[in-house]
Amino acid sequence: MSWQYTPPVDDALFYLEQCTDLIDDESSSRINPDLVRAILTEAGRFAADVLVPINGELDRNGARYEGNSVITGPAHKAAFDTFVKDGWVGLNLPTEWGGQGLPSALYAAALEFWHTGSLAFAMGNLLTVGAVETIVAHGSSEIKETYLHRLVSGEYTATMALTEPSAGSDLGTVKVKATPLEDGSYSISGTKIFISYGDHDLTENIIHLVLARMTGAVDGSKGLSLFLVPKKVPKDGGLTSNHVTCIGIEEKVGLHGSPTCTMDFGDGGLSRGWLIGSPHKGLMAMFTMMNNARMAVATQGVAASEWAYQQSLEFASNRRQRRGDSPVAETESGITGHPDVQNMLLSMRALASAGRCIVFELAEAIDRAQRHDCDTACAQAKADILTPIAKAFCTDSGIQSGSLAIQVHGGMGVVEHTGISQVWRDARVSTIYEGTNGIQAIDFVCRKLALLPDDTVNDIVRGFAGISNELAGSGHALMADAGRLLSDAVSALIRSLETLADYRVSNCGLASLAIATAALRQFALVAGCAYLGKAALAATGGSAPHHRRYRTDLCFFANAFLPEVTALEQVIDRGEGILGHLKGDLKLQ
Repeated sequence: MSWQYTPPVDDALFYLEQCTDLIDDESSSRINPDLVRAILTEAGRFAADVLVPINGELDRNGARYEGNSVITGPAHKAAFDTFVKDGWVGLNLPTEWGGQGLPSALYAAALEFWHTGSLAFAMGNLLTVGAVETIVAHGSSEIKETYLHRLVSGEYTATMALTEPSAGSDLGTVKVKATPLEDGSYSISGTKIFISYGDHDLTENIIHLVLARMTGAVDGSKGLSLFLVPKKVPKDGGLTSNHVTCIGIEEKVGLHGSPTCTMDFGDGGLSRGWLIGSPHKGLMAMFTMMNNARMAVATQGVAASEWAYQQSLEFASNRRQRRGDSPVAETESGITGHPDVQNMLLSMRALASAGRCIVFELAEAIDRAQRHDCDTACAQAKADILTPIAKAFCTDSGIQSGSLAIQVHGGMGVVEHTGISQVWRDARVSTIYEGTNGIQAIDFVCRKLALLPDDTVNDIVRGFAGISNELAGSGHALMADAGRLLSDAVSALIRSLETLADYRVSNCGLASLAIATAALRQFALVAGCAYLGKAALAATGGSAPHHRRYRTDLCFFANAFLPEVTALEQVIDRGEGILGHLKGDLKLQ
């Protein structure tokens, strides 16, 4: 199957230019519309011309394991070399270390395009970007000088090595050991699993950021430290083995082009690691990388929804079907004429657009927080809130869109040679890695809402209400109707936030946990609609395709998805009671 992809450059550029301060920021004089368009156009071209043609091949003939090494799929190395040569690795990384230093919002837009072109390919670079940010924030001067230039240039790649056979979401049970050596380094010993790009043939060296427990450290997460453990140690202008070995790769539902490795440290000899950050503060340092990855994974969900929509629209437009019982050929048309198909297509598109808006709002908040001006605390708080929202909502939407794409294709959707099932298969893991979406919900309810100042959440919700009022008074009948629906949803959200606050006051921990997923979903739906409204207001009067798309997506989203908000309010009101039947005769067996 030959796929075609049109990167939504105009959609992304419009939101970044009209709804964020990316382009108007006086502290970034290099950022102007022409530069942003040029970068996004070229990023989209790389996705469409280089990644899309190899995506199916990477799915059918992905990475393979041979003799303690991983061999990537056909054309993977050539695409990676082009990616490196064109300078994409360092797009948003510090200029001090050879990067271009461009904003996270611009990187997020490019990353969506690359994930659409090939999620399995783009997965590798997002980990390197996160590792660079972690080393910049927490690494010693010696570690920075040794590794950052090589990572930013693409000479090396990096991984995040957290998970162990007995330590998944509960990292407090990590057993990999770190024993101090006389030269200040540590002997790292143990096994990590589910390590994306833990081994490959794309670069000569791979840097692992490994959570381990120092000798004598306390049990639990407070006893963990973070270490940089290279596959090979740079020494005297060369590289020497550090006894880091891949002992197998996983056969997965999707992402076949992305090797998911089991890594052994120190079994064949001394495996040295160097401390990143402070002893026993490993999780704090690791969350620098984790939060970066969560935003990046959110773009995977947006990419899945956009890809599902574009391919389904193409198929449905060309899938001919007679109207009624007429045998006359002139009565044939694409199945896009069916209301049910229209609903599915618009659902995919609206989910992609809403997710994209949420990601851009998150990325802009991250950029503002990093400027260290008077708005830093407020921007960081907004980023803290939107990180779990973006990760969970966008990836849930990607899976939903992938499923809808299969449905639109009908029987052809479950036949592998059409390739459409790859959208769902590749996206499926996105709700699991970098913290499951259930954990995102707990983080949102039990940490962000509970620990951040109330004014932070209130300011964001007041912003939603302001957008609903502007829509209601816009003079555009459909947008005004969407504004009224959004206003009702904001009111329901406010009531739910008050309920959650009551749960905290009454120390009703189980109630908060029982409805955490519902609470995150409710907030995300309101945020997605509000940010679509922000874009639609900016597009008022415009006739370009992206202007019309934002207006249409807003109105559809408000009518098709916002009704969930009221239902979710009822779930939140029930709190612990939604699990009450488990206390009676019905038990989970």
